Amino acid sequence: MLEEILVPFLAVGLAELGDKTQIALFCLSLKTNKRLQLLLGAIFAFIIVDGIAVILGSIFKTIVPHTIIKLGSGICFVVCGVLFMLRHEQEHFKGNIRKPFLSGFGIVALSEMGDKTQIASGIFATRYDAYLVFIGVILVLSLLSIIAVFLGKVVLEKIDERTVPMLAGLLFIAIGLMTLIS
Repeated sequence: MLEEILVPFLAVGLAELGDKTQIALFCLSLKTNKRLQLLLGAIFAFIIVDGIAVILGSIFKTIVPHTIIKLGSGICFVVCGVLFMLRHEQEHFKGNIRKPFLSGFGIVALSEMGDKTQIASGIFATRYDAYLVFIGVILVLSLLSIIAVFLGKVVLEKIDERTVPMLAGLLFIAIGLMTLIS
């Protein structure tokens, strides 16, 4: 039983460490004071997206073409990056995200659809007990999200708030372009 939680926990955790989803959550945490709402939205999205993967197992790859999901994710990141940079001049930085729960949910849902960790979750569910895989995967994704959101708060306290939207925008654009190119 422990193996059925621990193997997905470690594998998905290592794969997700430094992944675009965690970087996106980090960047979003720089744009809001309501980090708990952001975190809850992200965790809810992980539950749904990785829950789908666990339920569908390895069949998921045949339902939605990976290239379409990848294209949509890449374009979304580029658009978000440009919007971050455009709003830099128009709005005061702190607390810019109007609906942090929805922002966290949306960015995680788009980032994770068809991602390697979602596919891995589905594959693990074909080998181990689906409920235990789900528990291991959600635990590690939640833990990494907490770290990403907490680091965003720490960084915001250390750097000039006027530079953050530009850096976040550039980072989102870079992630989007890497997603489109790979």
